[in-house]
Amino acid sequence: MTDRPGPVLRGRLVTGGSVTDDGIVAVVGDRVSYAGPAAGWDGEPPPPAPDRLLLPGLVDLHCHGAAGAGFPDDDVDGVRAATAHHRAHGTTTLVASLVSAPAAVLRERLALLAPLVHAGELAGVHLEGPFLSVARCGAQDPAALLPGDPDLLRALLATGVVVSVTLAPETARAAELVAVLREHGVLPSFGHTDASAGVTTAAVRAAAATGRLSATHLFNGMPPMLSRAPGPVAACLAAAARGELVVELVADGVHLAPETVAAVFDLVGPAQVALVSDAMAATGMPDGAYRLGALSVEVAGGVARLAGGEGPGAIAGGTARLVDVVRSTVAAGVPLADAVLAATATPAGLLGHDDVGRLASGARADVLVTDPDLNPTAVLRAGAWVHREES
Repeated sequence: MTDRPGPVLRGRLVTGGSVTDDGIVAVVGDRVSYAGPAAGWDGEPPPPAPDRLLLPGLVDLHCHGAAGAGFPDDDVDGVRAATAHHRAHGTTTLVASLVSAPAAVLRERLALLAPLVHAGELAGVHLEGPFLSVARCGAQDPAALLPGDPDLLRALLATGVVVSVTLAPETARAAELVAVLREHGVLPSFGHTDASAGVTTAAVRAAAATGRLSATHLFNGMPPMLSRAPGPVAACLAAAARGELVVELVADGVHLAPETVAAVFDLVGPAQVALVSDAMAATGMPDGAYRLGALSVEVAGGVARLAGGEGPGAIAGGTARLVDVVRSTVAAGVPLADAVLAATATPAGLLGHDDVGRLASGARADVLVTDPDLNPTAVLRAGAWVHREES
């Protein structure tokens, strides 16, 4: 920590699953020096600001792009523009998600993204595939899907920038794939699966015994939960309730009904939920034609769907930023402190990071400042302003 004094912010402090109505966050260098009640601050406090919310910078584990650019298919300038868009809206820790593609394409994308990861612009890369179920591929290219291949996985992880991988628990050699991920310190995430509840439960219990585990966008890319065929949804909810895995939710008002979102929080609690955006290139852009990897996408009314088929295509990622997801989650009836925890500390914990996703002394000085309706007014990352509407 340097001794360069930074901003002192006052407002409703929301962090760690609680709300302090009159709080202060003080920054020195790139670190938080104080975060707590205004009454406990020993410096000269700013004026009270009851209509200002102070949140930790958001942590998005699952994001495909924004600002017209996609992490699976755009150039470095586009990748930087997408990253900057999310950062300006409060996502200060961002994982770039790829989609299933031929091995050579995945290697090329990892090589392109690696410098941004090494520079700290991105928190890593998420491989959504290619070891997924063809029956539940959603907006993944079915031609690019493969049965589990540990050697290919090792080759993809060799860059050292992959932090999570989505795989179907029923794919070939799934247990071996999880073991390879553990060897490299990479988070396994079960998703895009047609597995039964029994197969999913067995895979979860085996994987959870060796480390952190998540479920990729619960409900989406899975069969629905039925009374006599509970499937992966029921298995993942039960495992989350046992503390064995964290479930991702794309709570953007499109992927899930508000009642579904609220029910999951009630069932498993915010420490077992990671809100994600699943945002793609159309985020922050008007309706129109876009791409998600090799596939064409049409966005209408802010909803992205695969183009070219008869009738509405599969949902092809989201067009909301993570702060928008938090807002939708609160609108669904989830307490503000719980929604914020699920977009900050819980995903940070999945990544194994303890210096982001919270506002506490010694944490990286990532602060999202919003109005009472969770509209961003300023963003601080590592002690530097990246967006500011306030004077």
